[in-house]
Amino acid sequence: MPAYEADLVKFGALDAQVLGISVDHVPCLKAWADSLGTINYPLMSDFWPHGAVAQKYCVFRSDGKSERAIFLLDKQGIIRYIDVHDIDDQPKNEVLLELLRKMEPQLAARLPASQIPMGELPKGGIVMYCTPWCPDCKRARAWLKQRGLQYTEVNTNAVPGAAKQVRQWANGHLVMPTFDINGTIVVDFDVEKLTKVLG
Repeated sequence: MPAYEADLVKFGALDAQVLGISVDHVPCLKAWADSLGTINYPLMSDFWPHGAVAQKYCVFRSDGKSERAIFLLDKQGIIRYIDVHDIDDQPKNEVLLELLRKMEPQLAARLPASQIPMGELPKGGIVMYCTPWCPDCKRARAWLKQRGLQYTEVNTNAVPGAAKQVRQWANGHLVMPTFDINGTIVVDFDVEKLTKVLG
């Protein structure tokens, strides 16, 4: 999991959302994630009904655990790649990144992570920190568009330092979306607070 964290900007540059799914319950997942250090992508529990997602993907074992597996899904939800492997035999990230480039050829020309500038995060006006897949982020985009409000969008998976900044504002949590409105921070898609701040 830390290997995916190390290349999170590269995955984000290809519009890929990394998700970790485990059959462990939420407190166990949280303790495990804390032991790894900072993980800036979602870790999801498939605990109850136990292993329901793993069963749907045919990787649930008879001993109640899940196989170590990687699935790449395209934007239509179609599985484009499956790898079931031993714990010490997972594919290298570059293999996954190459597959993603083939899935999204129009994105392949984007800058590699090593060339993405580490400049300051945007300030002024409405800045929304979000991810492409987040349901609340989608609702927030529609809400802003409906009101004719211009905003700058920062993908926390692709922009260096963005996830760390959101965690600082949200008491250590990675909450999407989070807004910086001329220096006033609104954590989560809270319409009442946003309306008040935006006047």
